[in-house]
Amino acid sequence: MQSQEISLCEHFIEIVEELDLDSGGAQPLDVDALARGVNMSAGHLSREFKLAYGESPYSYLMTRRIERAMALLRRGDLSVTEVCFAVGCASLGTFSTRFTELVGMPPSTYRSQAAGATAGMPPCVAKQVTRPIRNREAPVTGPQLA
Repeated sequence: MQSQEISLCEHFIEIVEELDLDSGGAQPLDVDALARGVNMSAGHLSREFKLAYGESPYSYLMTRRIERAMALLRRGDLSVTEVCFAVGCASLGTFSTRFTELVGMPPSTYRSQAAGATAGMPPCVAKQVTRPIRNREAPVTGPQLA
């Protein structure tokens, strides 16, 4: 990948995060519009983004939203449905499915288990130790043979 394309992808991440934060997470990801802003086709931008960061733009954005959801669920003052909409997901089912894929447990279970797990921990540390691990990043363990 050329350095110009890497810098475009970095610029793309900044735009995605800015749009997502400005809209409160309520806007769907419009790869076509973002690609036009950097004079690329949507397909080319998505391929270059995946080459540079290992995941599609949509997957990247969903991971960031799930990270925000984890922080809100740890606070314990919002329901799972409220958190779902607060991070910009329009479907509770899709949110729960993605959350479970990334975190390894449903959001309701995470909410009840994680509330006290980070008590007294600085928020910046809590964010790092609770960061979701994608399935492809999880350590592969072989069968346990006696």
